[in-house]
Amino acid sequence: MTGTRITDRDAAEFPLQVLREYALLADGERGALVGPRGDIVWMSAPRWDSDAVFSSLIGGAGMYAVTPTDARFVWGGYYEDGSLIWRSRWVTEAGIIECREALAFPGEAGRAVLLRRIVAVQGDASVRVRLDARAGFGSSSFGHLDRGEGIWTGKTGRLHVRWSGAGQARPGGGTEGGEALTMDLTVPAGHHHDLVLELSEQALPAEPVRADDAWRATEQAWGDAVPEFTDTLAPHDTRHAYAVLRGLTSSGGGMVAAATMSLPERAGQGRDYDYRYVWIRDQCFAGEAIAAAGPHPLMDEAVRFVSGRLLDDGPNLSPAYTTTGGRVPDQRPLHLPGYPGGDDIVGNHVNAQSQLDTFGESLLLFAAAARHDHLDADGWRAAETAADVIAARWGKPEAGIWELDDQHWSQSRLICVAGLRAASRAPGTPSRRTGEWLALAEAILAETAAHSTHPTGRWQRTPEDPRVDAALLLPGIRGALAADDPRTRATLAAVLDELDQEGYVYRFRQAPGPLGDAEGAFLLCGFLAALASHQQGDTLAAVRYFERNRAACGPPALFSEEYDVTQRQLRGNLPQAFVHALMFEASVRLARPWDAGE
Repeated sequence: MTGTRITDRDAAEFPLQVLREYALLADGERGALVGPRGDIVWMSAPRWDSDAVFSSLIGGAGMYAVTPTDARFVWGGYYEDGSLIWRSRWVTEAGIIECREALAFPGEAGRAVLLRRIVAVQGDASVRVRLDARAGFGSSSFGHLDRGEGIWTGKTGRLHVRWSGAGQARPGGGTEGGEALTMDLTVPAGHHHDLVLELSEQALPAEPVRADDAWRATEQAWGDAVPEFTDTLAPHDTRHAYAVLRGLTSSGGGMVAAATMSLPERAGQGRDYDYRYVWIRDQCFAGEAIAAAGPHPLMDEAVRFVSGRLLDDGPNLSPAYTTTGGRVPDQRPLHLPGYPGGDDIVGNHVNAQSQLDTFGESLLLFAAAARHDHLDADGWRAAETAADVIAARWGKPEAGIWELDDQHWSQSRLICVAGLRAASRAPGTPSRRTGEWLALAEAILAETAAHSTHPTGRWQRTPEDPRVDAALLLPGIRGALAADDPRTRATLAAVLDELDQEGYVYRFRQAPGPLGDAEGAFLLCGFLAALASHQQGDTLAAVRYFERNRAACGPPALFSEEYDVTQRQLRGNLPQAFVHALMFEASVRLARPWDAGE
């Protein structure tokens, strides 16, 4: 498939922004990014891994914008507490305008409902509205338009489109035959105007969505879905992280790694990935993090999805799946410009990898659920499957947590030790397996210690690679060894000494010279440093790392995978679920004494 490029005119009117300025709308089944000019620049529909219908973020045609007509305005915005209901806010020379926006929540698997409410906060609100729905990453035109009473209907590719509240819109200005709908709208001071966009692969219901009903249902659903987390280090941000994770989690339980694809981690380096799939490891991170706060539904969803994949695929477990449990497609280009500095890659090469640590992380997730008495018979069968795969595979090379070339990665082996130990002592563990799992853990630990202990006493990446790696903090945090084990302490000391830059932490040193020359700091690693420091009783260091990395976001408080320390910019796909998960966990755990039994 070849996408259609955004026009020069649209690119000039709606220039791309740095990632920190985009907000996420998500309903569990798909997500959208909205920029500071009210331009929705990214949305896959009807599912996370579907082709995008708005793709100007990576240079494709297709956009949905609500923008002040006043040429001079400044932007702001915020999420309503405990939700992904976003309020774009513009201060113009004539007054103040807000656009309340959300994907109707919880989302339907086959139909997206995008709600936008233009509010005249102070003075009349004058806005320009433009809808150019372009399925297939911009390759399909927007046509078959028909206007009813205040409602437009049409099609783009296989998607049926209905736009309510847009009776004043008129066709014109589309790309390559498409008929974009545009209108200038004035909302009197103190009033609001609703726009409702429906997108579906199936014929739309006869009755259009009523805006007031959809807003009430969405507000109520978010209120029911996101708990309060008052006993944490940062209650508001902790609640927001849970909302982000919930928004990324589908009705089948699968949580996508990020809402986007092809956003560069390093400009011009070919490190551009499609993260609109469910990584087993990331799902485990999220489930374990939520379990630290209690048996909340996202923990159960993680257990449901991971155990289902293990029971279905056993030793053939893939590192990642679609939200429906399908295979991640192979990588291919779309022949679009991409986000500046990046490419246009859809699909992911992870589908050809084997990653041992996913089985250890699965055991840690199941053990966490069992401690809350939330692991059923299927969950225990999945745990036994994971342990059996570890027994058969732990001596073989695999791709590891950073998905590199196949090696005997120390982190993978040690996280399996942690998982086996946690599962062996979890309530309800089959008594016939306890001794077997503990013996296997000891054997893996002994082999890893014999060949991957650095002369300084810390863990090294592989038997052949002596470098320190921030991922090696994770086994100590998860209980592969005791907190006071010299190797745990030496590894933490080495990570903080060699991989820290101003409170941000890099994965590993890739080349001589400044750390930031090779890649950005990994926010996941910064939160691991906070947890590891807390485990060692260094409260000051733990809070320093937590607060430093918590601040590595933009106004919408969304984290990407990497952070450019020098330029203070986000790098990579947005939002990165596992960073939100580890921020959540750190906020929970740092608010209380370390519990080695968790």
